[in-house]
Amino acid sequence: MHTAMAKPGAPARWYVVDATGQVLGRLASRIAAVLRGKTRPTYTPSVGGDYVIVVNADKIRLTGRKAQQKLYYRHSGYPGGLRATPAGKVLQRHPEVVLKEAVRGMLPKTPLGRACLRKLRVYRGEAHRHAAQQPVPLALPDRTAKGRDA
Repeated sequence: MHTAMAKPGAPARWYVVDATGQVLGRLASRIAAVLRGKTRPTYTPSVGGDYVIVVNADKIRLTGRKAQQKLYYRHSGYPGGLRATPAGKVLQRHPEVVLKEAVRGMLPKTPLGRACLRKLRVYRGEAHRHAAQQPVPLALPDRTAKGRDA
């Protein structure tokens, strides 16, 4: 028996994802799996996965009261320099940051996880600069309807 192991230099595929109406956490977990390479038949834990381009990041959804209750922290490095910003305000100003931070939290905190995160490209609107890579749409379940019954 021979188990197929992927080599680090294997060609990576490019996927494009439309984030319109998608729930933040569900989309981030799907993207993290593709970045890790877990969707490939030759998944190898020590090798990264494919590239992901996300468009329309400004149209992503936060469920419940996360827009008011979820906080993003940053520190200036000085005493008393901790700042907290609600997710709703960050989503209005920098929607790319919200999605990138959600995906970063779902990747391993190792050099491999950082390499996987470099394969993520997030854009606020429809346009992206990666047409030459011929990205393929990533199939996602339709989550635009509110609630489970709709």
